[in-house]
Amino acid sequence: MNENKRSFTELGISSKYAENLAKINITTPTPVQERIIGEILEGKSVMFQSETGTGKTFAFVLPILEKINPEIKNPQAIIVCPTHELCAQIKLEIQKICDYKVALCFGGAPIKRQMESLKEKPQFVIGSLERIKELIFLKKLKLNETKFLVYDEIDRLSQAEERDFSTDLINLMPKDIQFIGCSATVSENVKNVFEKALKKLNEEFQIERIELPNENVLQEKISHWAFFAEQRDKIPTLKSIILAEKPEKVLVFTGKLDQVENITQKLRYKKIECEGLHAKTDKVVRKSIIDRFRSGKIKILVTSDLSARGLDFPNVTHVIQMDLPSNDDFFIHRAGRTGRANQSGINIVIGDGYEMKKYARLEKKLKIKVYPKILRCGKIYPADYFQDEVKNNKGESNGHKK
Repeated sequence: MNENKRSFTELGISSKYAENLAKINITTPTPVQERIIGEILEGKSVMFQSETGTGKTFAFVLPILEKINPEIKNPQAIIVCPTHELCAQIKLEIQKICDYKVALCFGGAPIKRQMESLKEKPQFVIGSLERIKELIFLKKLKLNETKFLVYDEIDRLSQAEERDFSTDLINLMPKDIQFIGCSATVSENVKNVFEKALKKLNEEFQIERIELPNENVLQEKISHWAFFAEQRDKIPTLKSIILAEKPEKVLVFTGKLDQVENITQKLRYKKIECEGLHAKTDKVVRKSIIDRFRSGKIKILVTSDLSARGLDFPNVTHVIQMDLPSNDDFFIHRAGRTGRANQSGINIVIGDGYEMKKYARLEKKLKIKVYPKILRCGKIYPADYFQDEVKNNKGESNGHKK
């Protein structure tokens, strides 16, 4: 199939970047990269939707690199993300293929240190809405050379608690800014919110919304399992699944912050090594945990939904959801942490009666196939395995009588 694909250089990417991509085993553009790179190189403002794990980061980073002027020692691209982890991940991706300076600027970290990093004249600034705005108002982040404003996970940046910050930041940008937004889920309403803000900056502004064809990652690359458990039995069920399945690398999600520590402690009590991560985790500790999980030194990471958004953890074999989030998009983002980069994965939901009914509705809505499972004697079986066995035995017994 790859013979019909264009190479990175054919898409307009310099050979030096193509060679650096090859060094990290990226040799063929993904569909989203093939579709989006040219649009950005042409100077269009775009908002694109593509499934998790399809290569969105390099889809916008590569054309921006092509258009950055190395002679200008001021921020030329500002990338906004909803989490510190995603900011750090994008910085890492950029530094894999170029030598440009990148400054991280987000809340919860010392602002003085970030001011010092801006004095080094970075070409990229990556950070949170509030901190970037603060640095602009303090006149520490100058926008006179800024050409690009990128909103990664733009659907989350358009939610009620972030929307005003998002549109206010747009109003501070140069009138000729090129705007780029992306996520796995981008609605027409999200596009309208940002286009309205951009038209206040420049009435001729237009955003092209591009929805990439579904690659069916959720349907074809990920197996979906369901385990029934009452609330009080969920953690023992999780423990039994881990011991039976022996996953190589697993992300355990819970929507309740206080449950992260509870789950972690109870797994450790059963001699199952794991780490916990949530929004209140100390920044230094959080970075250490993420680095160790990414490298494979930690096999089991229990986390709140902060890690479900945009983070690329390689080789996650299993995702286990201890609850079903109220927002269907969060289910998609959670499940999408496995089955990435053409690998397969398993997404498991441990739910009570109410959640199983909701899971059944999701199965129809998302066109996925859910396989009910049970645990018996330390092993995992299809839920109807023993019913079929009883039927077969009855059939054999009846046949013998005949």
